Amino acid sequence: MCCFFTLVTDITQNLIIMASSKIKNEKQYEALRDKGYSKEKSARIANTPGAGKKGGRAEKYEDRSKKELYKEARKIGIEGRSKMSKKELIHALRNN
Repeated sequence: MCCFFTLVTDITQNLIIMASSKIKNEKQYEALRDKGYSKEKSARIANTPGAGKKGGRAEKYEDRSKKELYKEARKIGIEGRSKMSKKELIHALRNN
């Protein structure tokens, strides 16, 4: 059992070393580590497709119709959305 544990420990350490050498976004990885994330979780996040890239420009909530805001609120599960005004939907979406 002792030899098996040592073997598993060595393999695990080697996998971690191999994974850390293939980090796609080192800056993001280090920032996550500084925040207290584990090595494994930091590596997973930093290695996601598009890691560190900014997203597209979404249309402002104020430029959307109440119907579009309602659909977005339904998609993310905001309760009471059917009774909300456009202004209330915008506030709920921004603060969810």
